[in-house]
Parts: sequence; structure tokens; C-alpha cells
Amino acid sequence: MNDHSDEKLMAAYAAGDERAFEVLFDRMASRVHGFFLRAFRSPGIADDLMQETFLRLHRARRDYQEDLPLSPWLFTIAARVRIDEWIRRGKSREDADADVVEGAADSESFAADQATDGTDMTEALRGALDRLPESQRTVLHLHRYEGMTLAQIASVLGTTEGAVKLRAFRAYDTLRRLLGPLLRSSQPEVSTSAEGGLP
Repeated sequence: MNDHSDEKLMAAYAAGDERAFEVLFDRMASRVHGFFLRAFRSPGIADDLMQETFLRLHRARRDYQEDLPLSPWLFTIAARVRIDEWIRRGKSREDADADVVEGAADSESFAADQATDGTDMTEALRGALDRLPESQRTVLHLHRYEGMTLAQIASVLGTTEGAVKLRAFRAYDTLRRLLGPLLRSSQPEVSTSAEGGLP
């Protein structure tokens, strides 16, 4: 069963195979946990929201269609749990799902976490990510860590692909601005005529 696709496992679980769920949980739990941990910075909260996500998956299991990729479907549930938690904390839906601005996404520009493995850069990256609106962090997580396409993210978040592109552009632009000086200072070999920092 470990060699089955996620989609086949989910279909088997929907049909009543509890073992299929155990394998699926082993595969997906850390990814869902990471999704919440990056948003709330608390392992305890991430644990609770991960459990809520899988509870909702259990309740909706008969709605799953095997011909659709499982990951976007699961993260659609997780994204709703994440927004619900922000709203529970007193944020409005607009705060949790902020409006967008013009621009275009550039996934290659989000390279700060690979530029250096020093503690200073790690802390700077965390600080920069914390300054982004929740809606932008969600897009970055799904794009960078889950490898979802912009179209898949749009489906997960219930918005348009253009809106996702705009959120991504704004987030990447902010990260370049906040992390650019630190990236340049970590690359002393680069000539002064070269453009440092994120592309």
C-alpha cells in the first residue's frame, strides 16, 4: 500500500479502508503541520490545526474525486482552517485574505532561504516573512514548499490566478527589499557593478 499514489489511497480511505488513511497521514501530516507552523510559529497551534484539517478531510472524504490531485484538495481544506483560525483571533476575512496589487509572480526570486545557511539569514528571513500579510505568506508556502502551480493555488484559495500572481509579486518584491542588503553583504566576492541580492 505504501507504493500507491496519494489519490488511490484517498479513494481507498473514502471507501472505508482505515489502513489507507494511516499511510496517507504518514505522507501528508508533516506538510500540513508545516503549513500551519509557518503561519502561527507555534507547534501546539500547528498540531491542533493539523488535527482539525484531517478531521474535516474525514468528514468530506466521500466528496473526493480520484481523478483530481489530492494535494490541492487537502490544502484547500487546510487553507480554510487557517483562515478560520485567523478570524477566531479577531482578524477580519479581509485581513486574513488581503487584497492584491498589480505585478507578476517570479518563483525564482524567492531564493533567500538558499542564499546562505547562516543564523543571521535564517532570522532575517523569518522576520521578513512575518512582516508579510497572511494571504501572501499562504501563497508563498503553497508555491515554494508545496510546489503548487499558480492555478492550483487559486483553486485552493477560491480566487483567480491573476490575484495569486499579484500576491506573489508583492511578497517577492517585499522579500527582495528587506533581504537584499543582507544578501549583498554575504557575497563579498561579487563586483560592485553586479546586481546583488535576489534576482
